[in-house]
Order: sequence, then C-alpha cells, then structure tokens
Amino acid sequence: MFVYDFEKPIYEVERKIEDLKRLAGKKGMDISKEIKILEEKKDDLIKERFSHLSIDEIVKIARHPSRPYTLDYIERIATDFIEFHGDRRFADDKAMITGLANIDDFKVVIIGQQKGKNTKENLRRNFGMAHPEGYRKALRLMKLAEKFNLGIVTLIDTPGAYPGIGAEERGQAEAIAANLYEMAGLRVPIVIIITGEGGSGGALGIGVGDRVAMLSYAIYSVISPEGCSSILWRDAEHTKEAAKAMRIIAHDLYKADIVDEIIEEPIGGAHRDYDEMAKRVKAFIVKSLSEFVPLSEKKILENRWKKIRKMTTQFL
Repeated sequence: MFVYDFEKPIYEVERKIEDLKRLAGKKGMDISKEIKILEEKKDDLIKERFSHLSIDEIVKIARHPSRPYTLDYIERIATDFIEFHGDRRFADDKAMITGLANIDDFKVVIIGQQKGKNTKENLRRNFGMAHPEGYRKALRLMKLAEKFNLGIVTLIDTPGAYPGIGAEERGQAEAIAANLYEMAGLRVPIVIIITGEGGSGGALGIGVGDRVAMLSYAIYSVISPEGCSSILWRDAEHTKEAAKAMRIIAHDLYKADIVDEIIEEPIGGAHRDYDEMAKRVKAFIVKSLSEFVPLSEKKILENRWKKIRKMTTQFL
C-alpha cells in the first residue's frame, strides 16, 4: 500500500497491531489489552494528524493512489450495472466509464473517470485522462438518459483531459465544449460528485449539473497547483502558494457556492474505508435524485440555469 510521509506514524502503529494479533494467534496468548491501547493510540494519531492538514497534504490525499475510483463506487452503490463502450466515431476510451445501473429505486446513467491501481492499469486507463472519444461516449450516454428519462450521475476524478497531439487533432476542445453546451440543456436531473481530482476542462466535460458535491479531501480547479506555479513563478516550487490562492479545496469552494455540499470522508481519508465512503456517496445521490421527483422538466432546467448564472456572474 502506498503511504505518504505524514501517514507513516499511523501505519507503523497498525503494523504493530497486526504483528500482535499474529503473535496472539500463534501462541494462544491474551494480549487484548495491549491491542486495545494501540488501537486507541492509532485513532488518536489519525484524528490529530488529519485535523491539521496543510493544503499541499490535502492535494496529496486527493491524488492518493489508494483512493476509491469510479468502478469501486459502482461496485458498492449500484446494482445491475451494464457498461457501454465506444463513441461510435473512433474508439472506446478506457479512461471514461459509462453505463446503466440501478441505485436503490432509481434507474440511472453513471459516468466517471477511471484511474488505475497500478502502473499497467494506469497505462490502460491513461491515468484517468480522457480523450475526445471519452467525452463523446459520455455524451452518447447522457442523450440516452434524456431519451429514456433516466437520472445522470457523474463521478469526477481526473488531473485533466489528455493534452496529446492526437487528442487535439481529433477535437478534444470541441468535444468538451459540446458536452458543456448539451449538459446545460438536458431535460433530466444531473448529480455530480468530485471524488478526487477535479482538473480543469477534463472535469467540466462531465461536470455541468443540478447538484454538485465534493469529498472533503477532493480538489477542484481550473489548473493544477504545479501548472499555476509554473505559469506565475516560472517554476514548480510555489505549488503551496498557488493552491492556496486558487482556493481548490472543498471548504473554500463550498463557501463560494461552486459546490452544494461537502461529503465528509471517513477519518483518515476515503482510501482507509471504501465501504463507508461509498455509503456516504450513495446517500447523497439518493437524496439528490429524490428531490427531483416532484419537479417538472421545465423547473429542473430553470433551476439549473439559475445555478450556472450564479456561478459565472459572481466572478465577472
């Protein structure tokens, strides 16, 4: 398991607990008191460490290789998931997951970026950076949702859209722009959750909707802190200042009305408890979709336009 430096004291205590449990099993010893003391120490360490995180540490958690990704959430919150492939123009983008599923009583289309758990899988998923065919595949499913009156759920976790020459030649910017335009007018509810990184146009390409939530250690920005630092200071050594100035963390974005709700992560981060994190994400989705049941298509669109205008005009 990948561990950051600020997490190491926690994992060292956990390793001691596991060693004691193995010893107790082999020797038949009762060391429950010692284990309990270490468990309490671990809990205190987690609470103390994660209550004083710096912005750059939050950025690291948002990018943590062990965080749950789209398929991890789908496995835990949805039933009868059927994945759809291809944009019907060029190829199937493995960085973008799309499909039909049930979430409790709601039939939905689920769309989300997918990173890999290891180097081989990351290469296959292109590190969660979608090509234009990924955004066109997402739009194809959104249109399907509109046709059959299904809710749309998007899970955002990407450093950004893939900036390669081939992607640009195939219309990366146009594909994202088309999604922004179409999502603004879709006649079905759209629920959006930023689960890790919400990077620039790569996030916005599936990020226009009616309810927007962020996990408490997620980030959402027009550019990465490293990219901002490189532009403003001509080097990447000012990422902390850049991250602070851009206000990319959930608390700041909630205050600015960019996101509607913060979904608190389990103590220590989503990567420490997939099941609990998925439970909280599912609760937000079900609550949000339930709020749209009594609303007409006209009212949904009216509210969405008000939301978009409020977000954009406050920065003019």
